[in-house]
Amino acid sequence: MSRDSVLDFRRLVAANASAAFNRLAGFQVISAQGGTAEIRMEWSDELTQYAGHLHAGVIAALLDTVCGFAASTVAGRVTASHFSMNCLKPAVGRRFIAKGVTLRAGRRQIFSSAELFAEDENDERTLVATGETLLVSLEG
Repeated sequence: MSRDSVLDFRRLVAANASAAFNRLAGFQVISAQGGTAEIRMEWSDELTQYAGHLHAGVIAALLDTVCGFAASTVAGRVTASHFSMNCLKPAVGRRFIAKGVTLRAGRRQIFSSAELFAEDENDERTLVATGETLLVSLEG
């Protein structure tokens, strides 16, 4: 891992820790470098909806956060200007892994996409949601 990648990772771990919601939900930055990012969250009964699945608001937060972190590795500080998600199946598992990738980073706009996987007790992953984010740079 390059020095810049290590700095990106440390910066995003610190940013994640500074966000009260991310701490409450238990988001953990696993990797962040070169236009990609990965975060993890363990299952929590407190974050479910009435049918016992992970709440769509938490799904959205995971997808949006990992898109922003992926974009941040190539564009610095960013914020979302548009976000969309698709819930593909009920999100139930012992943990959730969100993977984000920067699709295009222009001068003004950055496009990122993400996938959210539910991981079961056998470490098997199932795709449960996808998302896309249009971000703008806060640099300069």
